[in-house]
Amino acid sequence: MQFDAILLAPRRTAAVAAGFWRDRTINDDLDVCLKRCPDKIALTAVSIDRNETRRFSYRELARLADRIAVGLTKLGVGRNDVVSAQLPNWWEFTLAYLACARIGAVFNPLMPIFRERELSFMLKHGESKVLIVPRQFRGYDYERMAEGLRPSLPDLRHVIVVGGAGENGFGRLLTDQRWEDDARAGTILTATRPGPDDVTQLIYTSGTTGEPKGVMHSSNTLMANISAYADRLRLSGDDIVLMASPMAHQTGFMYGLMMPIMLGASAVLQDVWQPATAVALIREEGATFTMASTPFLTDLATAVAESGQAVPTLRTFLCAGAPIPGPLVEKARNALGTKIVSAWGMTENGAVTLIKLDDDDERAFNTSGCPLPGVEIRVVDLTGRPLESGRSGRLLVRACSNFGGYLHRPQLNGTDAEGWFDTGDLAEIDDRGYVRINGRSKDVIIRGGENIPVVEIEALLYKHPAIAQIAIVAFPDERLGERACAVVVPKPGERLDFEAMVEFLKEQKVALQYIPERLLLLDQMPATPSGKIQKFKLREIVRGGSMPLRAQID
Repeated sequence: MQFDAILLAPRRTAAVAAGFWRDRTINDDLDVCLKRCPDKIALTAVSIDRNETRRFSYRELARLADRIAVGLTKLGVGRNDVVSAQLPNWWEFTLAYLACARIGAVFNPLMPIFRERELSFMLKHGESKVLIVPRQFRGYDYERMAEGLRPSLPDLRHVIVVGGAGENGFGRLLTDQRWEDDARAGTILTATRPGPDDVTQLIYTSGTTGEPKGVMHSSNTLMANISAYADRLRLSGDDIVLMASPMAHQTGFMYGLMMPIMLGASAVLQDVWQPATAVALIREEGATFTMASTPFLTDLATAVAESGQAVPTLRTFLCAGAPIPGPLVEKARNALGTKIVSAWGMTENGAVTLIKLDDDDERAFNTSGCPLPGVEIRVVDLTGRPLESGRSGRLLVRACSNFGGYLHRPQLNGTDAEGWFDTGDLAEIDDRGYVRINGRSKDVIIRGGENIPVVEIEALLYKHPAIAQIAIVAFPDERLGERACAVVVPKPGERLDFEAMVEFLKEQKVALQYIPERLLLLDQMPATPSGKIQKFKLREIVRGGSMPLRAQID
């Protein structure tokens, strides 16, 4: 694969001189842990779905990473080849990434909620050579889906199945044999190690223009962000990080997989979100930090309050993905005894702003914090002119952690000659430098921290024989932050009900979390004189509360 991460080189000199790019990779930090604390527990992977718990010391983590790395090379994987992994928070996810890093392969995490429609685009666009999937997870047959996709993916050479008993089993191909003892293993593991500016991660956004975009990150961009993030939160090797957010998101990947290794800390993974289990894990493992979206915080606070099981070790809960309601901060503070930290960021740059640990709680629900070191933000009007404090406009970010560009789509990079990236969000900055996100110019709904690709789902619904016009808008939800409502004008003489819409989208192999959870039928859409649908008016109608919430499909 040829990567076109053209945004990296222009800012290298300044980033290195300022000390933000330290020219390290995850290999360097894993090697340090192997020398300093080889027998320390690095990873505890708790799988509710598989009913198992696996623990790995740093020594075991490094040894198994080497084994899988050599195993991948025997399958023909080399430098800059893309290895995709559609896995939950299992130990195989962590080890697959570390193995790819050993040999210079590029890791492509994929959300378990994705189905044929999303995967067929991402795997083809990314020219994935290997796809790693569970045999089953939460009752779904991933092996069957993956094998069904193979004929349409000419670059895909191997489907590797975690839990598979056949020739394509993860164990048989990668972990059951001591590949690291191969006579050539030492050469293999050193000859193609990546540099700090090589692409190490390819991760897809949920798409606002009808198709997902492949975000390219290097070790320097990822690690520059994680270092500043950990410093602000005063995290160290003494911390134990609980990660129940999906590791196929930047949240789980950067702060649940990479950060603990960079700090020499310990990580605890949870594959299926169960609040009571999370409480038990925090108590049993002594977890001190976690990061997740608002629904996780709501559930955890409720579980602690109802059970009476305190979580005294949990010092900090960083909440991102959607604004935090003020009452939730108070409820969580009282129930958990934990500092609630608000934050804002994107796949393209990781966390951009965080409140500080010494800030008043009020800043957690009135702002998304202030920029991390190495990050600059500005708000501009439609012409690009900077706006004064308190004025709302387009939010731009210039950061050491900004991505290297969108794979094969440099025209969409949204970055000017001075390095300012247009986030597509609307925001205002107060006189203390704290940012408040006011909305999104991108047509995306954030449901529980998961971006819903509105344009793509609208395009699919336009294919329904009963639909003349369709628009999808958000409505507020106490737990998930937002849910999606489909507003439809039916064709003359045609009828459409909620169940028929859901079934249609399921037939299109759309991820369940992307399917709208309300349906509103109108005789006509509110529109401008030119015919453009006025979504702000639709939001007013939907948020008026005149419609019942239909059966949830998640």
